[in-house]
Amino acid sequence: MNFDKKETLKFALKKSLPVLFGYLFLGSAFGIMLYDAGYNFIWAIFISLFVYAGSGQFLLVSLLSGGAAIPTVAFMTLFLNSRHMFYGLSFIEKFKKGGWRYPFMIFSLTDETYSVNTSFSDTPKKVDETKARYLIGLFDHIYWILGSVIGSLAGQILPIDFTGIDFSMTALFVVIFIDLIREQKGRLKLVGPIGIVCAIICLLIFGADKFLLPTLIIIVAVLSAGKPYFIRSKEVM
Repeated sequence: MNFDKKETLKFALKKSLPVLFGYLFLGSAFGIMLYDAGYNFIWAIFISLFVYAGSGQFLLVSLLSGGAAIPTVAFMTLFLNSRHMFYGLSFIEKFKKGGWRYPFMIFSLTDETYSVNTSFSDTPKKVDETKARYLIGLFDHIYWILGSVIGSLAGQILPIDFTGIDFSMTALFVVIFIDLIREQKGRLKLVGPIGIVCAIICLLIFGADKFLLPTLIIIVAVLSAGKPYFIRSKEVM
């Protein structure tokens, strides 16, 4: 099949736009926080380029400011971002089709990129789906770096209070989640409520600081066990 490069680019850009606005604000908050800790925009560029861990980067700034040892930084970052291992399970086969792009597609699979990737299943005929997923990851990474640099530079000249700005990413997740539920049909409409119920139960049991990882484990287990039920609906995600 002959794919249209321009259509693929336009499709990926359109899908990544919601992340752009979230990353510009949250990335800016990281840049400001990093500047306040004594690191200029050059550090913001390199950390966002090679670490690219979102909440892990905020944790990194706190640990660096507190003089934490490198093993401590590594362990805490691994623990905080362990949820990404579950994200990748559903995209192994899709990403493998990317060839040389495969390593970067894995690296760039953040929470937001994962949400965007799961928000579409059917792509236009002229759009190369694999390349589109790669471009979405690339665009999102660029947005984050740009936001980090803007925040770092702004922190030097603008006395802006960014308290509560991290809620922009929560709002982004809610919008993507609602759109995803609305697009599902038949038995697949149950997937969203199942996730919500699992999250609430784990929140009550483990508390707000520790419920995420158990929630992901339970959701994966429940959906894996119920896979035959969803497959019989003839509407596989």
